[in-house]
Amino acid sequence: MSTSTGTAGTPKAESTESTESTELRALQAALGAEHAAVYGYGVVGGKIGQARRADARAAYDAHRARRDELARSVRDLGGTPQAAAAGYALPFAVPDAAAAVRLAAELEERVAGVYSDLVRAGTGERRSSAAEALREAAVRAVRWSGESVAFPGLAERAAATPTASATPQT
Repeated sequence: MSTSTGTAGTPKAESTESTESTELRALQAALGAEHAAVYGYGVVGGKIGQARRADARAAYDAHRARRDELARSVRDLGGTPQAAAAGYALPFAVPDAAAAVRLAAELEERVAGVYSDLVRAGTGERRSSAAEALREAAVRAVRWSGESVAFPGLAERAAATPTASATPQT
């Protein structure tokens, strides 16, 4: 966070405009991750076994709701929500139910990483909402993979690529 000094030599807080800009960028990144997750769960739903179909549907619905909430937040800050891409490159082929489960876990880990960025950049209610979304994604990731990490959204980021969402196909 940048600060400057006022006339009396006291620190002056970062401008509201700069804070909102940082928060808006983090909101757009989270929105992009949610678009990718919704797309990814479409693939998961097509390959997942009957036993996990309800879990996939619940996750799909949760990501759609978060996506819509993020779009409203972007508009609240005066931005234009980024649109979903027509398609996204998946991190690996999904030929069967086992791969669909791995994809679901990967989607949740990536979403958690983006929400950790939004927690850091967010303020007030948006920050609280991002922390809740991070927790939800981390819990779903554990349910899909059977494994957990101490700090969801952080450990995964160290090994991940610079973008935390699937890559849009162009």
